[in-house]
Amino acid sequence: MNASDVMTRNVLSVRPEATIAEAIRLMLDNRISGLPVLDETGRLVGILTEGDLLRRGETGTERHRPRWLEILMGPGRLAEEYVRTHGRRIAEVMTRDPVGVSPDTPLEEIVALMERHRIKRVPVLDGDVPVGILSRADLLRGLAGALAEAPVAAASDEEIHERILAELARAAWVPRDGVAITVKNGVVDLNGVILDEKERVALRVAAENVPGVRAVQDHLV
Repeated sequence: MNASDVMTRNVLSVRPEATIAEAIRLMLDNRISGLPVLDETGRLVGILTEGDLLRRGETGTERHRPRWLEILMGPGRLAEEYVRTHGRRIAEVMTRDPVGVSPDTPLEEIVALMERHRIKRVPVLDGDVPVGILSRADLLRGLAGALAEAPVAAASDEEIHERILAELARAAWVPRDGVAITVKNGVVDLNGVILDEKERVALRVAAENVPGVRAVQDHLV
């Protein structure tokens, strides 16, 4: 799957000069946790998320550091932090230069991007213009759709057996010796020796996920 397969289209956005009060109301009313920030030409210049609004002077949640640490940080960084916790305009508190992806970016790359940058959403861009946004919720909807798709049932025990072996051949954790797999009337029998109980669970899951499998019998030791 690519970003375009699961992203949310017709995304709500805000301007940099708008107030955070307006953005908060928009997020609450539409039950969303982030908004792209677009300039007058429609170009993405930032993103405003719940995380940008967690530490605020109004709620008493801004950071309080020891005086010696503030001296080490320097006035410039402290001033910047003050603006983020007290500023009322979106341009003053938004995250600038957000990480973006293109519509044809594979989901595998997007998930790795989210994990690396510790973010919950990425704008989907056509050049500098947003065409959608992809959040963790969108990934869950994509997963739900994939799980709901009816798999094509295997035609025979031999085909089931071949599919299980093909799946195990792609996994690095599979014990290469000492495990035998047989299939009869759609029932998979696991026999042999394993070195870790986690391998037992993984072998069962690999077998159960093959279309046509009716049951798995575990005789592993």
